[in-house]
Amino acid sequence: MDIAAMSVILSQTKIQQQANISVMKTAMDTGERQMNDLIQMLEQNTKLMELSVQPFLGKNIDIMI
Repeated sequence: MDIAAMSVILSQTKIQQQANISVMKTAMDTGERQMNDLIQMLEQNTKLMELSVQPFLGKNIDIMI
């Protein structure tokens, strides 16, 4: 096998690895964004559920001196 052919093969392999890493990073970023959105949605739903079940709690404080 000559040096030129080996160079081409190594170059193609390097490009393929870079493309695979890029796709993997994109997938990881998408998963992280979806997880953060899900956590935010759950926090908002929890607050709404607490207010809908007992909306009067936490608004007034009874103090006796």
